[in-house]
Amino acid sequence: MQHFLFLVFILLYLIIVFGNALIVTLIIIDHHLHSPMYFLLANLSFVDLWLSSVTTPKMITDFLRENKTISFGGCMCQILFVHFVGGGEMVLLVVMAYDRYVAICKPLHYSTIMSLKRCIALVVTYWIIGFVHALSQMVVIIQLPFCGPREIDSFFCDIPLVIQLACMDSSTLGILMNGDSGVLAMTCFILLLISYTYILLTVCQHSNTAASKALSTCTAHITVVVLFFGPCIFIYVWPLSITWVDKFLAVFYSVITPLLNPAIYSLRNKEMKNSLKRFRNYYVDPKVRF
Repeated sequence: MQHFLFLVFILLYLIIVFGNALIVTLIIIDHHLHSPMYFLLANLSFVDLWLSSVTTPKMITDFLRENKTISFGGCMCQILFVHFVGGGEMVLLVVMAYDRYVAICKPLHYSTIMSLKRCIALVVTYWIIGFVHALSQMVVIIQLPFCGPREIDSFFCDIPLVIQLACMDSSTLGILMNGDSGVLAMTCFILLLISYTYILLTVCQHSNTAASKALSTCTAHITVVVLFFGPCIFIYVWPLSITWVDKFLAVFYSVITPLLNPAIYSLRNKEMKNSLKRFRNYYVDPKVRF
């Protein structure tokens, strides 16, 4: 079974790397995609690639090892980067919702509001928020006394599991640490709900054609939001404390979501599909030019 899981997850990881790297490459080289929406999409693909790479390679190699160990420093690094990248992605999804709000509700001012300078500032903001969130967690975790059991029943290190290994009453601390992540997750989730609700209310006041186009544009974003925030809510906001469920959510959060994002955006986005055709015609078949 371990060898079978090794083959499955290494295939999934290769698809994640190829799919997200392809999206970033297309957006960089194709001038048709040089717009704020695709600039943010390239950032999302980069973040998904990084998020998956923090935990998945170690999980894959562990399938071939009898003794699945990780150093204390490696464990702390997993926690730091999972919350750094994951917290940043939450804010990035809010930024992408804001971009869609401006494009649909204020189309005449879109190019002015979502200028390159504004986009770069928003990207820097989500990286800063992710870093501050991760650092606030690490300052507490790294000072805990660990002198007892050293086994974690999961695929990678995360705060709720590591806190349980501390030689102290960690129940209150666990609630506070989960609350830290939960506040960020719920704040971003509520902002996303408000943004997309306002978008839908706005387009409903216009023609059916406009409403249909807006719904088609936002469906991919809403799908990604649900896939990303669903596991986060059940891990940090409303933990179920069921081992197999926690393991499934951990894998879904770090593997399945980064795997599905490229498929969702490329299969539902006409511009991305056209860009992929131009890329294939230009680089795969050099006789055909676009």
